[in-house]
Amino acid sequence: MTAAAVHHPTTHHGMPAASSAAGPAPKRIIIAYGFWLFLLSDIVMFSTIFATYAVVARATAGGPTGAQLFDPVNVAVETALLLFSSFSCGMMSLAMNARNRSAFYVGAAVTFLLGLGFLALEMREFADMVAQGATPQRSAFLSGFFTLVGCHGAHVAAGLLWLVVMVAQVADKGWRRPVCHRLMCFSLFWHALDIIWVALFTIVYLMGGR
Repeated sequence: MTAAAVHHPTTHHGMPAASSAAGPAPKRIIIAYGFWLFLLSDIVMFSTIFATYAVVARATAGGPTGAQLFDPVNVAVETALLLFSSFSCGMMSLAMNARNRSAFYVGAAVTFLLGLGFLALEMREFADMVAQGATPQRSAFLSGFFTLVGCHGAHVAAGLLWLVVMVAQVADKGWRRPVCHRLMCFSLFWHALDIIWVALFTIVYLMGGR
């Protein structure tokens, strides 16, 4: 067989066309679909917990109700911190698109501090409730409350760890495509947590605090 018979077509970069068609692009597509599946599965999980909470919200078993336990000022500050952290996360993404490291680090630091402040207030709320004897074992309402709010808080904590890792990757690797892709995924994750908190704030604190 001649050399011409086994010759493979090449792209203008000199790479085999088959490799170009079946190489990095499908991998990026798989990763993108994987992240969206993760995000959608998370939303399904929260929807299930929300539905469970709606069923047990009035099942206090003679114990304290949400109106007796919730501190509107504390919840309002928590909400403000998380909403502003979403804004700073958006500014961080814009800095990434502009390849501006200084602005990126500032946006990341503000996002981290606001998220950390949110977690601190949430932990204080839990501690105050437990000190009053309002533990998850006290009633079905409190079990649902701690599960729903605690699950969201765990996601925020995971997001903060993710953000620290991403800042370290930007410092080490710069604006490489995989790093920017992970930052975009983090941004979507963080904004999703914000949307979930708005629903949680409305259903748990506003409706349950009456």
